Amino acid sequence: MPTVFRSGPYRFFFYAGDQDEPSHVHVERDDNEAKFWLDPVRLARSFGFSAAELRSIERLVRQKQQLLLERWHAFFHG
Repeated sequence: MPTVFRSGPYRFFFYAGDQDEPSHVHVERDDNEAKFWLDPVRLARSFGFSAAELRSIERLVRQKQQLLLERWHAFFHG
């Protein structure tokens, strides 16, 4: 599970077995986890995060979308 980057309490990462899915990133904080599709950015699922926190995380994903896509392709197709 390579960590792509960290921002505050959040860890953004990929699961190595996810290569057959469209590009996405997982985000965790404590026992909470969310999955965001990257192109276009949208929430796939979430466990434990509040709606307000998900909006903040989605803003981070949008800000880092290009980096996340580059890292996705490097990790799975590099």
